[in-house]
Amino acid sequence: MISENIKKGQVTIFIIVAIILVFAVVIFFFYRESIFKDKVPATISPVYSSFLDCVEEDTLLGVDILGTQGGYIYVNELEFSPGSAYMPFSSQLDFYGNAVPYWYYVSGNNIQKEEIPAKSDMERELERFIEEQIVLCNLNLYKENGYKIENGEPKVDVKINSKNIEINLDMDLNIRKGDDKYSVASHKKTVKTNFGKLYDIARDVYDYEQDTLFLENYGVDTLRNYAPVDGVEFSCKPETWIALNVSETLKDAIEANTQALRVKGKYYDLSKDGNKYFVVDVGDDLSKDYRVNFMNSRYWPYAFDVSPTQGDILIANPVGNQEGLGILGFCYVPYHFVYDLKYPVLVQVMDESADEVFQFPVAVVIQGNKPREPLEGNAADLGDVELCQYANQEVEVRTYNTNLNSVDADISFNCLGSRCNIGETFQGRLTEYFPQCVNGFVIAKAEGYETAQYLVSTNVEDSVDIILDKLYEVDIDLLIDGRPTSKEAIISFAGDNKAKTIIYPEQRSVELSQGLYDIKVQVFDDSILTIGATTTKQCYEVPRGAVGGFFGITKEECVDIEYPEQVVSQVLIGGGEVEYFILESELINARTIEIDTESLIKPNSIEAINTNYNLFENRILGVKFK
Repeated sequence: MISENIKKGQVTIFIIVAIILVFAVVIFFFYRESIFKDKVPATISPVYSSFLDCVEEDTLLGVDILGTQGGYIYVNELEFSPGSAYMPFSSQLDFYGNAVPYWYYVSGNNIQKEEIPAKSDMERELERFIEEQIVLCNLNLYKENGYKIENGEPKVDVKINSKNIEINLDMDLNIRKGDDKYSVASHKKTVKTNFGKLYDIARDVYDYEQDTLFLENYGVDTLRNYAPVDGVEFSCKPETWIALNVSETLKDAIEANTQALRVKGKYYDLSKDGNKYFVVDVGDDLSKDYRVNFMNSRYWPYAFDVSPTQGDILIANPVGNQEGLGILGFCYVPYHFVYDLKYPVLVQVMDESADEVFQFPVAVVIQGNKPREPLEGNAADLGDVELCQYANQEVEVRTYNTNLNSVDADISFNCLGSRCNIGETFQGRLTEYFPQCVNGFVIAKAEGYETAQYLVSTNVEDSVDIILDKLYEVDIDLLIDGRPTSKEAIISFAGDNKAKTIIYPEQRSVELSQGLYDIKVQVFDDSILTIGATTTKQCYEVPRGAVGGFFGITKEECVDIEYPEQVVSQVLIGGGEVEYFILESELINARTIEIDTESLIKPNSIEAINTNYNLFENRILGVKFK
């Protein structure tokens, strides 16, 4: 009799064998295609290898397009958003004729927007691209040599990894030559590329920009180093800057300083080649194979605005030369200008070992000498009062010249400190929705015309007629006591809601329209007048101890303020003022305005400087159109 233990052992063995058989069957069915896959005949192998090469080439071509176009292949299918005079950015940067969508920009109606492709979005675009391209794989050479090649509809699945891209292509492919034939429906290819890693680095740089606004902060530093922002100059002459020159200087400085930026990593040896000021630490050191470039061009979209100005001139007037201030014994010129700057920066992440790049642009926005507010979502208003968002009153705007002929103009609306971009008139007419506002200004700007504004309450009025005065460029001839001069002078034309100032002789022409102007001229000459160091006493009322302060008891405390010796390099030697109504007929028929001013005695003391400033205001200018 077989013992009970032997029976139990036999049952256990049968169970183990059954498990092994089941496992073998599963393995068989799972890998049966690989186990019994037909071996590619030697005559067919070159054709199939060429087909797989097509898969790789199409993948790399798609990756190249994704990298150069900010993660997009089909840019033409994206919604295009144009810029405006206020915000110069469209939704795409023109990079040497190639449209690259912004990852961050501000729309023409002043709304912040993000358009960052996720990795899954790029995978879908690459799948579509490969499906479109693989059916165009050029196997004609084989067909000419007797091969018959047939293929079905492709279906592609893409997986983007850091170091490669996995391609799974389902497409019937039948290849035959003579008695040899090969049919396959599924194709796999792993393409070596660092595209995924470049994209990850690009996201790190972008996220760091949105968190810290480092590009805007570098822009503010550039602004303060290359343009007059805040300061004091010791001078008895007004300080002047030409706005166009300031703008051009800033363009060059922004371009150079942006391109000097780099991301911390092993590619750069800071001990040898760099100023650490320009190094951006995004958190992780990059390997020596990767580097990040920041690009800007003075020819890319750019917006510059500065206030206060007189026409195209920034002017800071001196303190100390006015009547009653001669006791100061010195002159100084304080100034404060407020700038708005907008420009793009293209971020390029590069793998030089593989000659690969991923690039994307962002908009840099500086408002009121400060960086913009950080983005809080994918559609946010950029700092303006919400008034512009509630445009619900239809208004018709008509724009004409002085002959009542239609003029096309850009229309904006100012109310309660908020500026709304409305649109452009076509054949002199625009019907659009405005915010409801009492006593706002409709502003019309047209090339070749003086900017005009019209006071309107849009809550009760539904039509506006604006007449724009044509601008005429005329030359300026300056005379002192009837004789031509090339001395430096500040010449200003101030009228209702318009002011033009030029720095003569650097600027010898001005654009004017018909109207009443207060014309003022100040002529300066070189000087070596020295004003000695002075000390003045400044006194204040301060609390007399803790108890005295509680009861409002004060005492006087004085401090001495020392002013250093000052060399006055330029002094006022002529000038005057006159009110003059300029007729359009004079502007049409004349090419030159001759302005004659009287001379003043060249001052040799601070008192004489003050006297000249008082005298010139009573001198009458002679104005003649020639």
